[in-house]
Amino acid sequence: MEFGIQQQLLLSVFGIALVLGAVGQKTRFCTMGAVSDWVNMGDTGRMRSWVFAMAVALTGVVVLEATGTIDVSTETFPPYRTANFAWLRYLVGGLMFGIGMTLASGCGNRTLVRIGGGNVKSLTVLCIAAFFAYLMLWTPVFETAFLPWIQATSVNLAQHGVSSQEVGSILAGMFGLAPSRTLNLTVSSLVAIGMFVWVFRSRDFLDSTDNIVGGAVVGLAVVAGWYVTGGPMGRAWKEFAEMATEIPSRVQTQSFTFVAPMGDTVRYLLSPTKFTLINFGVVALTGVILGAFLYAIPSKGFRYERFFTFKDFGAHALGGALMGVGGVVAMGCTIGQAVTGVSTLAVGSILAFFAMVIGAVATMKYQYWRMMQEG
Repeated sequence: MEFGIQQQLLLSVFGIALVLGAVGQKTRFCTMGAVSDWVNMGDTGRMRSWVFAMAVALTGVVVLEATGTIDVSTETFPPYRTANFAWLRYLVGGLMFGIGMTLASGCGNRTLVRIGGGNVKSLTVLCIAAFFAYLMLWTPVFETAFLPWIQATSVNLAQHGVSSQEVGSILAGMFGLAPSRTLNLTVSSLVAIGMFVWVFRSRDFLDSTDNIVGGAVVGLAVVAGWYVTGGPMGRAWKEFAEMATEIPSRVQTQSFTFVAPMGDTVRYLLSPTKFTLINFGVVALTGVILGAFLYAIPSKGFRYERFFTFKDFGAHALGGALMGVGGVVAMGCTIGQAVTGVSTLAVGSILAFFAMVIGAVATMKYQYWRMMQEG
């Protein structure tokens, strides 16, 4: 096989994902754990690490867009800044995903990292989440059960003179201002500064090197993904795809997300000789698992963990199903929407983030209540 631009780009993504997996294994960066620490112990360190990742990613996008290197207002996967504001989709999908990741003991990224560390429970979650994500993406399930109510509750912002759901564009529409790239970049910069101020005010965050490194690497990985697919290499990649006899899968400006890639991986495994189905997400998913494994072995962090009760299996299975369905409905996970999506400052991504946190908090509160009832 010729080592062309398609292979170069995927290899770059794989390298970034390896680092992401290794650092995830080392630092225990976990969005579900962030919510759990906050709710159960009052410790906001990992929550601030998550917000730190958002701030780093948002700052990176501001710089890349200000210099004209990338433009995430054009077609991206998923379409974060679309003017079609499907508000109920973000809320319902986010709640489902937040509940699911709590039952499954980790978000999409953490599930992959734990698999690399020898966790069979997480492997089970991945298989179930991937199956449901495949059903949602590549069968009529989504069009039949979800698309009708999503379309019925969506708001076309363009009809109200708003070009996209980026916060700056919406503010411009609200106050009758002319749409401006400068305004959007200014708003994004101010939001990023606010995030940094909140993050660095806490000793919970500053006292842990893992919190700082984990958040920084996740944020930088998202920026790198945007650069690779939206910068010079990405433009060459898109030009190649336009002329290709068989167009590769998902040739769009994008960055890290982990639910749609699960469904895409199943699709590829069903046709393993069709290499054009190996896309950004499939490579990223594989890279994170391998990166976590390569770090776990020499650091003696590889631990075999399995189910001991059917109740535990049932909770993880249900969690995986909710993650697969909810992640597709919300158009992303706690990385795909709450870091990559937030880096575009799309209102839908912000809604999805809060919905995921609410779903996780409610599930943890319920689990605690059940434990007290049974105890």
